[in-house]
Amino acid sequence: MLKNQLRRDLQSLKRQARKDRRITVALLVGVAAAWIRQLPLVEAPGDILRGLSFGLVTASTLTWVASALLVTKTTRVSKEPVEGLRWVSRIQRSKEWAFWSVGAYVAWHLLQFVAALALG
Repeated sequence: MLKNQLRRDLQSLKRQARKDRRITVALLVGVAAAWIRQLPLVEAPGDILRGLSFGLVTASTLTWVASALLVTKTTRVSKEPVEGLRWVSRIQRSKEWAFWSVGAYVAWHLLQFVAALALG
């Protein structure tokens, strides 16, 4: 009974990980598209705002790359239970990194908005 219960738990973890992987890929594509659309408009006046803007762009890029690397390592599922758990863990970490990338993008966007309100 314990073995069957563990097998069911692993299967449910894998199902959730597949959903999380789809969410992660969608987030990565969305952040990349948003940055491609927004970056030509980057003009932060002042050294402090320019530095903050550069830091947020860099943070978003680094977290995006980390998430993309973790997602690419999860292209196939192994049949062994331990490898399956590692696969699930990588997908969860990838999703976390993708949300960090989205957060850095949102912070950058808010910085641009507040700077435009304050200066304009």
